[in-house]
Amino acid sequence: MAAPFSGAGRKHKRWSRAAVVDAVLNGDTLIVYRDYLLRITDNWLDAHPGGNLALLHFVGRDATDEIEAYHSDKTLSLISRYAVGTVQNTLDDPWVPLVPPIMAGWIRRKGPDAKAYWHREAAEQRSAVNTKESPSSQILLVPKGTEPEVEKLPSGPTAEALSAPPATLELQTQARLSKAYRELHKRVTDAGLYDTPYLTGYGPEVVRYTLLASVSAYAYSHNWFKTSAVLLGLFWHQLVFTAHDLGHMGVTHNWTVDRLISIGIADFIGGLSIGWWVQNHNVHHIVTNHPSHDPDIEHIPFFAISTAFFSSLWSSYYKRVMKFDLFARFFISIQHKIFYIVMAFARFNLYANSYTYLYQKAFDTKRARGGMWAWRLEVLGIVFFWSWFGRVLYGTGSWQNAVIYLVISHVVTSPLHVQIVLSHFSMSTADLGPTESFPHRQLRTTSDVICPESIGFIHGGLQLQVTHHLFPRLPRHNLKKASVFVKEFAEQNGLRYNEFGFVDGNKDVIGVLRNVAEQVRIVGMVADAEVVEAVEKSVVAEGKEK
Repeated sequence: MAAPFSGAGRKHKRWSRAAVVDAVLNGDTLIVYRDYLLRITDNWLDAHPGGNLALLHFVGRDATDEIEAYHSDKTLSLISRYAVGTVQNTLDDPWVPLVPPIMAGWIRRKGPDAKAYWHREAAEQRSAVNTKESPSSQILLVPKGTEPEVEKLPSGPTAEALSAPPATLELQTQARLSKAYRELHKRVTDAGLYDTPYLTGYGPEVVRYTLLASVSAYAYSHNWFKTSAVLLGLFWHQLVFTAHDLGHMGVTHNWTVDRLISIGIADFIGGLSIGWWVQNHNVHHIVTNHPSHDPDIEHIPFFAISTAFFSSLWSSYYKRVMKFDLFARFFISIQHKIFYIVMAFARFNLYANSYTYLYQKAFDTKRARGGMWAWRLEVLGIVFFWSWFGRVLYGTGSWQNAVIYLVISHVVTSPLHVQIVLSHFSMSTADLGPTESFPHRQLRTTSDVICPESIGFIHGGLQLQVTHHLFPRLPRHNLKKASVFVKEFAEQNGLRYNEFGFVDGNKDVIGVLRNVAEQVRIVGMVADAEVVEAVEKSVVAEGKEK
């Protein structure tokens, strides 16, 4: 891990917190890195490889831990070009974070005259209580139409909107935890765990991929279509782990090389957009388990892992209201019963998200790094995928066989989707505010799946989600070694390291889904009782009038 960058010291302006607030209100994208203040230009906001949301969620906040976790030393050495001064940010007197405008429902847009202006995309809903599920620090986003006197809303965020609610965490404690995390990061780096084990790590995997693909093709050539479909599904299931590593720049650690290989795997072989996945996954890592911001827990109308979704929340990622309507009420009331059925067909949802992303990017003149060539290559990859896979389906001889082959090959990948949600669905969805440090949030919202090392390849090594969330660029095959350090870190700092077996994890997730489903039924019963009461009062009133 690189030391603080050099060069920014040339800019001696010392910014007060009030000055930062004023600049943010005027539209500047300012982020604190160590004791430097970075100004992110609009051009880089649009071109950032991790997507603009990865930056917008840290406006006015100290993003040191996240910046160093997600960027290589080479990239860190370039950050000085964005420094516009310094701020007070020491262990004894840490930076007091703002609420990023996007987390208060505000974003910047450009008008016909190309000038940027504030747009309120959602209203904020601050917690009126202080409970474990809804702490005093929590801010959720709801449709702005539900806020009274909408026409009197300000034309931009106010200083009050950028002020964090009462925190349930102590700022100095979180600062010390961040310091301990950076020491942990240095320990992981010094141990050489960022070095990719190409031969011992990916060597066996390449053999496994080749064997699965070859046997699937052999079975297909002998008209053993069901066997072929199962093996193709297993091939996709295993191959996606390498696509995941490449998306995190965890293989060659070179963006261009990793992106080229990942497009070949994800788009050409798997039919999925790696560009969409990276954008989605980066946001998930940054705002893990936040109901209004993490796309990986926003599955209305089929699933809700928190009663917070009953408020028809606004999603800052999907830019839409997650309506808790009659359709959602029905499915969520039985979500614990249909969980595995929905997971069996989850890959089709990945197609939908991938192609929606690529379609939208076709009209986006401000594409992120990689721009046109990456988008064109992805589109070409999707066309290639459906050409060869379509030929496979056609070659089964009948539409019935084609449907069976399609369903089996996709259902076989479902354990992967179940595994992904196990590490988060049963964890906290509370918002502890911008005061919460990166390591505290990741340990609070993420858990490991315990399994024998001999079958770890089934999980792709990603059963060690806690360590992966703390060090997303770390080569997957080194997570086991790094997890030893992380467990020591957690114990030394009084943090809980969550882990459970695959079976127990499934029970926990089903339990969470069942509990929320029961709350849906209770809400429905209360609503029905209120309707009956209202009707009875109306009848009584009419009787008195007569």
